[in-house]
Amino acid sequence: MSPRLKLFLPLLAFAALALLLFRGLSLDPQELPSALVDQPFPEFALPALADGAPLARSAVMGEPALFNVWETWCISCRVEHPYLQKLADEGVVIYGINYKDDSDAARAWLGDLGDPYRASIVDSAGSLGLDLGVYGAPETFFVDARGVVRYRHVGVIDERLWRTRLAPIYAALLEQEP
Repeated sequence: MSPRLKLFLPLLAFAALALLLFRGLSLDPQELPSALVDQPFPEFALPALADGAPLARSAVMGEPALFNVWETWCISCRVEHPYLQKLADEGVVIYGINYKDDSDAARAWLGDLGDPYRASIVDSAGSLGLDLGVYGAPETFFVDARGVVRYRHVGVIDERLWRTRLAPIYAALLEQEP
């Protein structure tokens, strides 16, 4: 290798690293791929948080709904919670999936902060979360009336995000009702 070419190697390495960094920074961290989109919501039979009664997939399907994965120790879940309550008050159907959490703490949390969920599913072992491909909380799955997952959102839902990106998705689910 010629000495002149060796002078350009650091520049070429820097250009390659800069290209990789630029590519990485241009990706949306909220857009995580989900093999479940356009697939049926997983079957489950888990207890309801409110009373421990068995709750199965068939009991929570039949109308468009959001399935929100949450935990009491999740700071982002606490940030998102008041807006979920507002959506529920406006008629958006939301089910909670209390993921790998203590049920007593979860009931106290909902008692203190309000309960936006039509029902909360206790997923203490994380089996439903595993079937959904959950990375952590909060995550929200948009499910149509036929029980098919149509969209997955990772992260906090707030007013701006709801208005600009998520409300149109939910409205499309409502239009698809059988």
